[in-house]
Amino acid sequence: MHGHELWFTTLLNHYLAAPANAIIALFGQHAHDPSKPWTNFNAMLLFSLLIFLILPWLVRGSLNAEKPGKLGQLFELFVNFIKDHSKEVVGHDGPKYRFWFMTLFLGILIMNLIGLVPTLESPTMYPAVPLGFAVASFLYYQYAGVKEQGILGHLKHFAGPVWWLAWFMFPLEIISHLIRPMSLTIRLYANMFAGEQITIAFIELTKFIIPVVFMGLHFFVSFLQAYIFTTLSMAYVGGSVAHEDH
Repeated sequence: MHGHELWFTTLLNHYLAAPANAIIALFGQHAHDPSKPWTNFNAMLLFSLLIFLILPWLVRGSLNAEKPGKLGQLFELFVNFIKDHSKEVVGHDGPKYRFWFMTLFLGILIMNLIGLVPTLESPTMYPAVPLGFAVASFLYYQYAGVKEQGILGHLKHFAGPVWWLAWFMFPLEIISHLIRPMSLTIRLYANMFAGEQITIAFIELTKFIIPVVFMGLHFFVSFLQAYIFTTLSMAYVGGSVAHEDH
């Protein structure tokens, strides 16, 4: 799908080819080209992970009770937004899941925005990344439901409110829940792949003005998709932990 090798991928293949081949060998596999085991896909994942690990240190250095830095103030606004939004979508206990929602939002946002950096690509334009986020979201809200209500209480959600229709509702609910990861995957992947391709195409065809417009659109879509994905995940958690008497 992507024939060119990004500079970061080239750097990893030059200095870290041996460790990558060793890790691949642990799974009984081998790279198609042992001299280039790193692909743009996993190189961008590593790049995103590095940003995700460095960000807390940058925020921590900006936190000051007397005179907080701009990054610290921005992060405080973000934390408050997630807490308030989770309470609105999930319910009264929503804020206790805030760390998961913050991780989802920041992870998706960082991977979306990387595509704005010249010579880099958004990892979310590869279907495996949105699928990974979607499966993680699916597993988490199932876990939250079981933890909150127990296995039997969680399974009651699949049976519906009318007991004599349980035989009909249960398989429908199972199918509905299994469709959710695919829906989340397609929505995020399709939007980021399309945005990335449009931005790249206009950068190649024009000089400055038009690419800036599409890069601005990419920036907006990056935030929007992170927000939509996180909000839907909140809704799924809310439905999973809700008690029938609420």
